[in-house]
Amino acid sequence: MLENILQLAGSLGLFLFGMRVMSDGIQKAAGDRLQSILRFMTGNRFVAIITGFLITVLVQSSSASTVMVVGFVNAQLLSLAQAIGVILGANIGTTITGWIVAVFGFSVNISAASFPALALGTFLLFNTRLNKQPWGEALIGFGILFLGLMFLKDGVPDIRQHPEVLEIIASFTGHGIFSLLLFVIIGALITVVMQSSSAAMAVTLTMAYSGWIDYPTAAAIVLGENIGTTFTAFLASLGTDVNARRASRAHTLFNIFGVLWMLILFRPFLMLVDAIVPGQMLGGSDPTLLPAHLAAFHTLFNITNSLVFVGWIPWFAKLVQKLVPDKDGDTAEEYSLAYLVSYVSQNPELYLLQMKDEVARMAGVVLGMYRTVVMLLSRPTTPLGDEVRDLKRQEDVTDLMEEEISSVLAAAATDSLNASGVAQINTMMRVINELERMADSCYNLTLNLERRYVKKYVFDEAAQQDLIGYSQQVLRFVEYIHDHLLRRLDGDQMAHAFALEKLIDEGRDTLKRAARKRIKRKANSIKAELVYIDIVGQIELIGDFALAIARYQRELPQGSNHALEIAAQERDKAKGR
Repeated sequence: MLENILQLAGSLGLFLFGMRVMSDGIQKAAGDRLQSILRFMTGNRFVAIITGFLITVLVQSSSASTVMVVGFVNAQLLSLAQAIGVILGANIGTTITGWIVAVFGFSVNISAASFPALALGTFLLFNTRLNKQPWGEALIGFGILFLGLMFLKDGVPDIRQHPEVLEIIASFTGHGIFSLLLFVIIGALITVVMQSSSAAMAVTLTMAYSGWIDYPTAAAIVLGENIGTTFTAFLASLGTDVNARRASRAHTLFNIFGVLWMLILFRPFLMLVDAIVPGQMLGGSDPTLLPAHLAAFHTLFNITNSLVFVGWIPWFAKLVQKLVPDKDGDTAEEYSLAYLVSYVSQNPELYLLQMKDEVARMAGVVLGMYRTVVMLLSRPTTPLGDEVRDLKRQEDVTDLMEEEISSVLAAAATDSLNASGVAQINTMMRVINELERMADSCYNLTLNLERRYVKKYVFDEAAQQDLIGYSQQVLRFVEYIHDHLLRRLDGDQMAHAFALEKLIDEGRDTLKRAARKRIKRKANSIKAELVYIDIVGQIELIGDFALAIARYQRELPQGSNHALEIAAQERDKAKGR
């Protein structure tokens, strides 16, 4: 018995490893196209469902898709209603794994499918001239997955040798709705423990194929797995804002409501599947037909559930908002991306678009800080206590954002990421460093302006106007970089950036020369002029940081702009909602 348990555990591990390798290969092959698919998430509810389906099929994990949705809602890239649509599609997409296992794992000779896949995958992986390594990796994962399934089938003991176990299972059946609820709970627990509904589905299909559980019992376990898969997104939402928590709860409630109505119509639905799929399983005696019936049951249930709820998405969103209400302090929650770190390494391509949006959020904070500084420059006689505290708070936020974004980007920089993704991560790491330095300069500028007020330093009118004009000149450069953030800059755009920086350097030299002349003429306090020169230098530094960002973006790979344009459009839409 111990040998059987160890074989089952090992074969399940092989199955999960194969799925991971296959998913990594598909993501590498998809590359930036995976990010492009995400743009459809913000369409109407039907398009959002299709997008959720496609993403889940590509990454072979509904948990990854729903965690991504939680993150996108947390980043304000998706509304709650749009997120619910994507979640519906993810539930349908995860049923494809059941079909792959049912068709290739039980209907054909596994070795006939896995060994050719391993051979072709190895050839593609090591043949650098064809440049098809990602597809080779995907095929190797496919082969390993089915080797694991083959060992899983062989590891299930012969039912005839353990009649006592069969009697125990039979004792839990035949109690109507209570038996169904019990096996639903068992299915949910199996999925929570395995942290993979696909692996739980593979185990369920194998047990059914081997005759350990009958059709209704297996179907009830499958329903439970639909609930258990929501646990991952629930955990991911614990460190997020109220809207992201609502998206996670919507996923859980949607799947629970679906299971509840299915239990009411359980018998008729099984009969419907029997009518569609060849072979009579209700009362039938051939367990080898069960995998196809269960895969069909899983798919039909999730499609029907989505069709039932798709027209009620706005109402469902309002229900979740009432169940997870706004609380005092929700708007001031500490910025955190810790919930992503444990997930992003598994599906890095999936989260790149969200990380770009997080960088854009950080840039928005910095731009707001500098605009405040420009405004304060024109108010030399106004006390700045509140503004200094506010700028300090924002500077602390940018420090935290740099730390959190860096942690996620470091976790995403795995071997499963393609060259384009690695280049984008490197650029984002450099950009957030420059943005944080910009924020530091903005705060230092505010301290200098406060010092000017406290010490009652007065700049003459011409010098004051020159300083305001110079700060606005740098503001135009910062806004230009913000508008082109994380986009690959072409030659003309870089020439424009260099021209702006040249004007800023010339302006700095002009203002400093004028200040030194005033010192020589003793036209003003020396200390006041030194503060003036320091302010000019800090403003010019911000221009230097902006130019550094432009240079880093010049190194972005071709084709990396498309997803960013989408993200910018969706941020604008989100602001208008």
